[in-house]
Amino acid sequence: MHLTLNGSHSCWAEKMKYKVFKSAIVNSWDFINFVEGVCCCCSALRPRYKRLVDNIFPEDPKDGLVKADMEKLTFYAVSAPEKLDRIGSYLAERLSRDVVRHRSGYVLIAMEALDQLLMACHSQSIKPFVESFLHMVAKLLESGEPKLQVLGTNSFVKFANIEEDTPSYHRRYDFFVSRFSAMCHSCHSDPEIRTEIRIAGIRGIQGVVRKTVNDELRATIWEPQHMDKIVPSLLFNMQKIEEVDSRIGPPPSPSAADKEENPAVLAENCFRELLGRATFGNMNNAVRPVFAHLDHHKLWDPNEFAVHCFKIIMYSIQAQYSHHVIQEILGHLDARKKDSPRVRAGIIQVLLEAVAIAAKGSIGPTVLEVFNTLLKHLRLSVEFEANDLQGGSVGSANLNTSTKDNDEKIVQNAIIQTIGFFGSNLPDYQRSEIMMFIMGKVPVFGTSTHTLDISQLGDLGTRRIQIMLLRSLLMVTSGYKAKTIVTALPGSFLDPLLSPSLMEDYELRQLVLEVMHNLMDRHDNRAKLRGIRIIPDVADLKIKREKICRQDTSFMKKNGQQLYRHIYLGCKEEDNVQKNYELLYTSLALITIELANEEVVIDLIRLAIALQDSAIINEDNLSMFHRCGIMALVAAYLNFVSQMIAVPAFCQHVSKVIEIRTMEAPYFLPEHIFREKCMLPKSLEKHDKSLCFLTNKIAESLGGSGYSVERLSVPYVPQVTDEDRLSRRKSIVDTVSIQVDILPNSIPSDDVVSNTEEITFEALKKAIDTSGMEEQEKEKRRLVIEKFQKAPFEEIAAQCESKANLLHDRLAQILELTIRPPPSPSGTLTITSGHAQYQSVPVYEMKFPDLCVY
Repeated sequence: MHLTLNGSHSCWAEKMKYKVFKSAIVNSWDFINFVEGVCCCCSALRPRYKRLVDNIFPEDPKDGLVKADMEKLTFYAVSAPEKLDRIGSYLAERLSRDVVRHRSGYVLIAMEALDQLLMACHSQSIKPFVESFLHMVAKLLESGEPKLQVLGTNSFVKFANIEEDTPSYHRRYDFFVSRFSAMCHSCHSDPEIRTEIRIAGIRGIQGVVRKTVNDELRATIWEPQHMDKIVPSLLFNMQKIEEVDSRIGPPPSPSAADKEENPAVLAENCFRELLGRATFGNMNNAVRPVFAHLDHHKLWDPNEFAVHCFKIIMYSIQAQYSHHVIQEILGHLDARKKDSPRVRAGIIQVLLEAVAIAAKGSIGPTVLEVFNTLLKHLRLSVEFEANDLQGGSVGSANLNTSTKDNDEKIVQNAIIQTIGFFGSNLPDYQRSEIMMFIMGKVPVFGTSTHTLDISQLGDLGTRRIQIMLLRSLLMVTSGYKAKTIVTALPGSFLDPLLSPSLMEDYELRQLVLEVMHNLMDRHDNRAKLRGIRIIPDVADLKIKREKICRQDTSFMKKNGQQLYRHIYLGCKEEDNVQKNYELLYTSLALITIELANEEVVIDLIRLAIALQDSAIINEDNLSMFHRCGIMALVAAYLNFVSQMIAVPAFCQHVSKVIEIRTMEAPYFLPEHIFREKCMLPKSLEKHDKSLCFLTNKIAESLGGSGYSVERLSVPYVPQVTDEDRLSRRKSIVDTVSIQVDILPNSIPSDDVVSNTEEITFEALKKAIDTSGMEEQEKEKRRLVIEKFQKAPFEEIAAQCESKANLLHDRLAQILELTIRPPPSPSGTLTITSGHAQYQSVPVYEMKFPDLCVY
């Protein structure tokens, strides 16, 4: 019974377990059905924008964006623009999750959807959506996958091309500037991927520039912290571009295919666009990083890339801002003044290229600043060169000094070329100011009128700076065409210009004459007169000439004697070479063409005859070569002037003398004397008069043609001024030295008579006989009267002035030698041991100069 109960009990238990299990299963299926029903109900209750966004993502990302659902989402976004910010936030949430999980396919789909929404929606409600969009782009750029970085860049570029209706005052692009700049410097191991990333970075920078420039708050992109990243990134990619442009025209524009494939071309295009959008206030911020990049990468030597960069800058910016760039280059040149010569030369050559472009447009207020800075650096270069020469030693140090000296010459030539090119492109009124400015810098020995500091240069450095400045002046005056000679050579410019023409340096004199030729030659005749020679027919040269105007005639009356004097003295310099005589001949010919009327022609012929006489008499003890050179110069000029004025008798006389010289004295002709091997005569005193041009013959020939030849009989004598002493040359006037002997106390006064001339009967007889003296006095009076009757007023005034100056100098010398503080009989004050004592001097012990004793 017990067993039966136990069995029935266990069976009942099993049945109960089965029932419980069955009810549990039934209840579980009911729960599942309930949950499924709830989920279906929740899905139906989800926001529509989320359902539309979810529907655009396929199950397999390889299938791409579901276009039908994308059209629904786009229509919904356009119909309900207030939902754009939520759509963007949800898309950003999904994209961030996919980026973290490396689901690249879904990332591409999300960005494609964002791009389509961005392009389709143009309303004020797009602002919040843009924030979500930029957040997603930043996520892609921060990822380490190049594919996603390029994808984010492409989306940003599309966004940058959209013009928004209203400005965004809170949006900033600092992150994108930094990230795109970093991509421009990509160092990926795979060259293709590296190029792709760099191109993406450049395109991103271009998009930032376009977006910020079109914005109201575009000034933020021009801040230095942004420009210091953008500009070097572009220049870094531009360094590989080849220099294919020329100096004359702007750099060529790249083709569309090159822009997309070549980082260098794309960077250059972006750089041009950036500079083209620069304004007055932010121009300097865009240019200064260029200097920093060139300094950091040492691109000034060689400077091809630097020149290429600044060509792009000058052609890309607006013309009225050119002077800003020039100012920045000058400032950088000042900052790098202690660098190597080649670096400074590279900066100066860049300045030359910038000036060459700016000179065609607006220069601005920096004209004098440019020249002042260049002249300052020219002086510094000469100073460095002089210091190197003085500090040079033998051996390897001497070789290094020679190399650096050549480098400094490169700097100096670059400065001169820049000055000349800049000056030659200025208008005439500005060029005249620059000519005066440079001339005021030229140092002249014995004067302090120049404004250039030469205290550290020494004689060699001063000579060097004189040559450099005159070469600069020569470049500036090249091509200068003034209507009147007074405009080209005003008195304030002519006087300092002619001062170096008397210096004891043939190269300085050559430069002065060349400057004079640039200013005088207003009809481009100088090239036809090049080289000193006997011209058979001057008409073949086709000399261009106009009638002398009244202003030019007035100029010659006022300054003619000064010009003649410098030509006369320049011919008699001992260190003249062939080029000096050629330039002097050209000077005479240009004066004849441009400034000569009948009076000037007579004065020039008098000058030529005076030079001939000085070569024969040889009071200056010139060498035979220089004497023959002067004779050849006179022959060439008289041959030229005789054909210019076309007086047959004058031409016949000149031709006859030249023919005789050809047969008997060829060394008096330029074609022979300036050859390398020319036989020179031992003396000129024994030559026949037929070899010389005679004044009386010339006077007869010109008198028959209506010329006033009375002044031809008056010998030409140049005036003497203070320039002879300032230029360190000997005066042409014989001076009488006045010596006053101040006898020392130790020599007795009786010895004075030992030096006097012995008085004899013959000496007294000569002193009493006055017959010869009367004839000499009559001849002197006749010459004086004739001179005052026939000589021009300017010449008489010049001679009187020279005599007055000479008398003043002698009087000053006498006073300096004779006037001394005399000893006082009352004594002189001396201090001994702190006590003042007087020591008297007796009158009979005082020594007086002879001129003060009767």
